Amino acid sequence: MPTADTANRLAARTLELIDVPSESRDEAALAGHVLEVLGAGGVEVRDAGDTCVLAGTTERGDRPLVLVAGHLDTVPAQDNRPGRREDDTVLGLGAADMKGAVAIMIELALSDLAERATVDLGFVFFGREELPFADSALSRLLEREPGLHTADAVIVGEPTDNAIHAGCLGNINATWTFPGTSGHSARPWFADNAIHRAAAGINELAQIPPEPREFDGLRFTQVVSVTRIEGGIADNVIPDRATAHVNLRYAPGTSAEEAEAMLRGWCEPWGAVEITGNAPAAPVATQNALVQRLIAAGDLPVEPKQAWTPVAEFAAAGVDAVNFGPGEPRFAHTRDEQVTVAALVRNYETLERFACA
Repeated sequence: MPTADTANRLAARTLELIDVPSESRDEAALAGHVLEVLGAGGVEVRDAGDTCVLAGTTERGDRPLVLVAGHLDTVPAQDNRPGRREDDTVLGLGAADMKGAVAIMIELALSDLAERATVDLGFVFFGREELPFADSALSRLLEREPGLHTADAVIVGEPTDNAIHAGCLGNINATWTFPGTSGHSARPWFADNAIHRAAAGINELAQIPPEPREFDGLRFTQVVSVTRIEGGIADNVIPDRATAHVNLRYAPGTSAEEAEAMLRGWCEPWGAVEITGNAPAAPVATQNALVQRLIAAGDLPVEPKQAWTPVAEFAAAGVDAVNFGPGEPRFAHTRDEQVTVAALVRNYETLERFACA
């Protein structure tokens, strides 16, 4: 049974982390705080550079190596810092995504779990996860630290409401540019309205329905959306250019190149496409024996990850990874971001049982 001490420690640690500002690109203070807390607790920990911190065992030895990973950064504040505790809930910036999970990582590292575990445990803290894939600190860390590639499994604490979220969608961002010819709005027949061209192309793209795709027994949904549009220079000028931002989320089993070709096929009949980012999808890793052990440790449901997460970066490095965190996805990035203390305790105790099984 969970003790009041465990619950209070996890809640207090989560609040402590919430109150250290760490919006993306400003994670240095929190990385330093993690280093200080773990070092003072006698944990083997080191500054891995670029606001990344490594603790515990980070290269495989005689026993299986499991990494527990979490990002330090948050989205911008929305008047939701400092944090606060209300009964069984901790509220504040990053509570769900993912300072609650980082608090669990710290408390596990500070405990005597390493002495009782039947696997070696490493802890990977990194920054800039909330930015585009090209800015990720984790990918660069994986390039600098080949020992991390020797892990047998990785558990990423993204908010999953204590379910296993396996795999993840790929994520393409693109700029879609529509050409036209400028002219006076009183005589539009002498011009070619780029916004009207954009409207026709966007309407055509909007007819593409969400597409369910099965992968290793899980159903992901491929979706494409226009998320921004811009055009025009004055109220009385027909615009000669309009641009839209397009976002494609594609399922595991589709390569990054195939996804780009698919998007171009939809969009290029109407305008030029510039791919500004392509974060690959990640395969489902539920057949990994250690992932099966984690599922059994908490009798955990298994669901597809209908989003992109850092499991894809570990997969690209040849390491099986799944998402498992205490936060509820619906609270991520919201003004009232929160995590329950009960969810923190359940996640902590599941990881503890898993490590000692």
